Amino acid sequence: MPQKSILTGLLVLSAGAALAAPAAKKKAAAAPSDAQLIASAMTAAPAAIARNATIVAMEASGAMRTIRKGTNGFSCMPDNPTTPGPDPMCLDANAMAWAHAWMGHQTPPAGKIGFMYMLAGGTDASNTDPYAQKPTASNHWIKTGPHIMIVGADASFYDQYPKGADPDTSVPYVMWAGTPYQHLMAPVK
Repeated sequence: MPQKSILTGLLVLSAGAALAAPAAKKKAAAAPSDAQLIASAMTAAPAAIARNATIVAMEASGAMRTIRKGTNGFSCMPDNPTTPGPDPMCLDANAMAWAHAWMGHQTPPAGKIGFMYMLAGGTDASNTDPYAQKPTASNHWIKTGPHIMIVGADASFYDQYPKGADPDTSVPYVMWAGTPYQHLMAPVK
């Protein structure tokens, strides 16, 4: 799957409600400068990570553009202005491989535990359906604040945490439990 598709999917992962978001949420103003995009992307992770991360952004055309090449194996993306809340994210190479599998409806690679930061928070998403695009009566839409995610771990790792459909998002819990894409969501205060 091309890099553009992977990163597009990551934006959807962090912003499951993007298609359901009201058009007036964030008025389309002048396109942000590269400096503004970098500043937004860097809010996703601790400064020590963000300072050396690759910064990428989605263009209006849907193409992904590298704004700044990094050196530490993390890729950070700025807030998606079409979603209802802040959702910049920063992920390592293993998390990128996991996201590639998720987007391709494939089994995530074994033995590749990945790490993602979303320290500015995340847009609402289904806690049970990895591909939900809007809330329904049965897909357990949740709200998340600042958090980290651990993806690709062995199933026994996730068995240590709550897997309920309607979790307490103030404590660590498993999102998308029972699917190949289950992952730990851990709030950061």
